[in-house]
Amino acid sequence: MRDPKRCLVVIDDDQVFCDLVRISLTNDQLEVIPAYTGAEGLEFCSRHSVDVVLLDQKLPDGEGRDFCPEILKRNEQTKIIFITAYPSFENAVRGIKIGAHDYLSKPLEFEELRLAVDLALRTQDLEKVEQIQNYKRNKDGTETVLIGGQGGLAATAEIVNLAAAADAPVIITGETGTGKNVVAKYIHYQSPRKNSVFLSINCAALPENLIEAELFGHEKGAFTGADTARKGIFELAEGGTLLLDEIGEMPLHLQAKLLSVLEDGQIKRLGGGSMRSVNVRVIAATNKDLESSVRDRTFREDLYFRLAVVRIHVPPLRERRRDIPQLCEHFLGKVPNGRLCRLPESELNHLVNYDWPGNVRELKNIIERAVIFQKNGMIRPSGLLNAIVKERHPTLAVHPPTDQFATLDVVVKNYTLHVLGQLSGNVTQTAKALDVSLSTLKRRIKVYGVNSK
Repeated sequence: MRDPKRCLVVIDDDQVFCDLVRISLTNDQLEVIPAYTGAEGLEFCSRHSVDVVLLDQKLPDGEGRDFCPEILKRNEQTKIIFITAYPSFENAVRGIKIGAHDYLSKPLEFEELRLAVDLALRTQDLEKVEQIQNYKRNKDGTETVLIGGQGGLAATAEIVNLAAAADAPVIITGETGTGKNVVAKYIHYQSPRKNSVFLSINCAALPENLIEAELFGHEKGAFTGADTARKGIFELAEGGTLLLDEIGEMPLHLQAKLLSVLEDGQIKRLGGGSMRSVNVRVIAATNKDLESSVRDRTFREDLYFRLAVVRIHVPPLRERRRDIPQLCEHFLGKVPNGRLCRLPESELNHLVNYDWPGNVRELKNIIERAVIFQKNGMIRPSGLLNAIVKERHPTLAVHPPTDQFATLDVVVKNYTLHVLGQLSGNVTQTAKALDVSLSTLKRRIKVYGVNSK
């Protein structure tokens, strides 16, 4: 899908000038619309989204600066470039004060005009990116909550709130899926740095030879492919918070450099010679036992103690089962149409009694899937848990409520479709897996009304 064209409106009573602008600037990415009076241009801006306006200072129906506020009322993102044959410093200042982006004098070179328009479009793009980032930051800040702060997570929540008020390094431990990233975000958005950026990097997800460049940046020519200088995530997180996820996977030689950053607040880009000061709060997270790693000499003891100024352990979900109802309610509120669904008490009991080896992440996944397969606004996640338990322990099953026993035909249909889906719709392989003839399987598929290969 091609990006939509940007729109430029040139408002000038000089038709020759308007035609020259249209011929000079029109391309695959930019459409140029002429308007010969202020009223005509304003009317177009009222009906369309306009990116840039070239506005003549002297128009048949008024001064260009009088139309400027009205244009911005209709398209507040529009960049207005004043063009005048009567340039003066006072007019330029007045134009900028009422919202103009730039000011050019006639006669002008069209290359100068093209550069001014490109700059206006780039500025608009950067403002949109900033607005999106601010929206995301505000949204994250309002939606990042600790579910269970009054329940099984109460002791952890107390330490988290203390950590948020401080500015010291924090280390968060816990099994995979317990919500360590959520805790890190919560600390950031409750801290004095909440209006600055929150960034994270997974130390286990990058090849060892790239981690240093990602963390500290690099200069041009530092290694093959480094065609330009680039900031690392420490510089990008300036003034904010940086989460180093899976810190236990960081190579030993980088651990020493990280310790130096924590001690001195300075980084050196890969291939660079000068030190750069950074003001970043570091939060580390891991599912490893770092104390064992210290004893095994795979993690530096000095770095461990520098990070563990505040240590927070997030307990597994099986140790805080009383939080499950509140978590379910929270996840239902986050899933499209989830608020319209109801979770029966009998189903909630199954969720509370399940061991949740995947912790909160697994619960979130189950709730989202249950909403997709809901019937008449009722979700029944026990069936999904039953399939998971059968995969892990074929001799075990999570039994559905006694009043919800399915007929044999329904069981056969559901299992047939499940196997068919697992085998990407291949009927030959599915027939072998189910130990039925190909003709029998095809007959079932026809009755079920599904497509297959």
